[in-house]
Order: sequence, then C-alpha cells, then structure tokens
Amino acid sequence: MPTVRIGGALMLAIATIAFVASLAGAAESPLSEAQLVEIAVEANPQVKSARYRWDSAVHSIRQTLAPNDPIFTYTNGDSPKNPLGRASVREFNFTETFQFPGKALHQRDQAEFAAEIAHLALAATVRDVRAATETGYYQLVLDEALAGVNDENVRNLDQVVRVTETAYSTSAVPQTDVISSEFDLAAARQLQRQYMTAVANDETALNLQLYRPVGSPLYVDRTLKLEALTAPLDALTDRAYAVRQEILEAALAERNANTALCLAKMEYLPDFTAGVQYDEYLVPSFAPSPSQERDWVGFVGFNLPVFFWLKQDEDVARAKANLQAARSDQALIKIQTAAAVATLYRGAQFGYETAILYRDSLIPLARQDLRVAVTAYQSGKIDFVTLSSALQREYAARVSYLQAANQFLAGEVSLEQAIGAPLHQ
Repeated sequence: MPTVRIGGALMLAIATIAFVASLAGAAESPLSEAQLVEIAVEANPQVKSARYRWDSAVHSIRQTLAPNDPIFTYTNGDSPKNPLGRASVREFNFTETFQFPGKALHQRDQAEFAAEIAHLALAATVRDVRAATETGYYQLVLDEALAGVNDENVRNLDQVVRVTETAYSTSAVPQTDVISSEFDLAAARQLQRQYMTAVANDETALNLQLYRPVGSPLYVDRTLKLEALTAPLDALTDRAYAVRQEILEAALAERNANTALCLAKMEYLPDFTAGVQYDEYLVPSFAPSPSQERDWVGFVGFNLPVFFWLKQDEDVARAKANLQAARSDQALIKIQTAAAVATLYRGAQFGYETAILYRDSLIPLARQDLRVAVTAYQSGKIDFVTLSSALQREYAARVSYLQAANQFLAGEVSLEQAIGAPLHQ
C-alpha cells in the first residue's frame, strides 16, 4: 500500500490566537506557504519565550558597568549603659569597593556575548518553527495529491469494470475478469477513505502548528510546486558557515571563554576598598585634643591573593580548559554541518530529478500505455492480466512521482534547517 510521509517532528501545542483565526478566515485567496510560516511564528509560544529571554539578556549588559553599592555604617561607641544608650563617641563610616580597572569591560563583553547568543537562540527557534510549519504544509499537499491520484485510479478501475462486464456479456472473456476488476475497484475505494482521513489529520496537525482551533477551516494553496536547487553545494556550505545559528553560537561561546580566561588571569590583580569616616567625640577626654572633638579618617585597602595556588591558578586552568572545549565544539559543529548539508543536498537533488523524470516522461508513457491497453483488451488482443498490469503501472508511476516529490521537499526543509536560512529568498 503506497503512502507518502515527510519525516520531522511537528511542534504541537494548544492555544487560541484570535488574530490568527480572523486573519485566516478573512483571507480572500488561499494562504501561501510563506503566509503560514508568518502566522505560525507570530503565534508560537516558543518564539515568544525566546524573544523574552533575548530581551532579558540585553537588559543585563549595562548592569556590568554599574559600581558596587556603597556601604554606610553608624557606630554608637563606648556607651556606659547599653549599645543604644548615650555614646561616648559616634562614628559615621562610608565605604566603597572597586574592581581592578578593566575587569568591568570584560564582564560587559561577556554580557554582550550572552545577549547575542540569546538572539541566535531566538533565530534558531524561528527557523525550527518555519521548518515544522513547512513540513505540515507539504504533508497536507502531498497527501491530498495522493488522494487525487487514487481517485483517478478509482475512475480508471470503474472503466475497467464496465469494459470487462461488456466483454463478459458477449462471452469474450471469463467471469474471473469481472470479479477481479470489481475486487480491485472496491479495494481502491476503501483506500480512498484512508487517504481522505490522512488529509483530515494533516489539516488538524497544521491547525495545531498554527495554534488555531482544531476544527478551523484551512484555506491554503494546495498546489504541489517543485522549485529546483540552483545554488551549488559549495555555496550552500559556505552560507551555512556564515549564518547557521549553532555555528555562530559556538563562535560566540569561544569568544566568551577567551574573555573568561582574561578575567581569570585578572584575579591575580587586587581589588580595592576605599572609605571615609567621621568621628564625633561626646566625651572630650576621648578626643585627640580637648579643642578637637571631631575628626575625619580616610582609608584604602586591597586584597592580597596569597592563596593563589588554591584559587586563582585553578580558575585560570579551568578557563583554559573551557576555551579549548569551546574551540573543539565549534570545529565539530562546522564539520557536522558540512556533512549534513552535503548529504541533504544530494538527496534533495536526486528526489527532484526523479520527480521530474516521472512527471515529464514516465507518467505520460504510462497513461498512453493504459489507453492502448484498454483498446487492445476490448478488441481481444490482450488478456486481463496485461490490462491490469498497465493500470497498476500508471498508478504506480503517479505514486512514485509523489514519493520522489516528498523526498525532495523533505530534503529541502531539512537543508534549510542545516543551513539556518531559507533557500529561496
């Protein structure tokens, strides 16, 4: 039993988007593939979530340049009764900590890299939603085309039944010809019900992908269109290196790891603390002199990395290992992308060439053969087996065309995912 299926996971979720439903219902012309993708991207919660994460990362950049909050302390000193009683001396202290100059700039770079990675994650989510929507759309188009092929096969079988009945009425053929043709017709009609069920399920799946109610009318362009891949393989590979989100994320991860290594090395440098203190002596004998009951104190300090072999050295070693891991990840993703693009490209090209061969050559020949076979059977020149073979050959040729088209379209969608951008813009 021939079937046509495109592989790929449809990202299904249930939501009701009034804007999308009204847009699809009010359309005067069938929705195209591009319009379906636009609706899906607009309604998809995963896209919205990725967009909010990007916005969150962007708002983290300026924080890296903000200085540490100052610390204010008040001391109620030398109280003879209790800590809250009348003090002998009051101290007002203001302290601020500072990083070694340059650390904040590296931290800002890390925040910018994180924001750009979040932006690439958003682009990757949009890419995957586009691929899932295209997969659902092509599945619907192909299954409906397959139902159309089988419907024509039903009409052909019905004609064969009438031809065999006429021939049997004149005792020109045995009754087995009539029985066999009626059996084939009944089986084809039942198969048509299966194909129509598949079409209905495809419509439901596509509605879910668009986040519309399951039973919403789906007015889309159901014309099967095959557009050849004109770009050479090398150009597509170079394009994938330039735009694929995972490769760009790996490159940013490497730069981020390099920045982290610089920050780890800067841990050997001291951070500073500066402050000012104001003292008010309520007991004159506590003052530096009887005539000086108030004074100011300034101080500055810095940390000493005396345990560097336990902390800083380990931080640097860890940062170096992370940097090497990031470089290896980037190299792996690039070679995997090149291999995936090459494999998918060849498969899609073969599918397209096969589909064109069946569409332009083999299907017309099979149809001609069927017409000749019907005429020859009516004149008694061939038997029923030969006629049935011609009918099945015509049907198989049209199904093979759809299977080749399926291979091409599935490969094209996967190729777009591997590259990270649409092939036709």
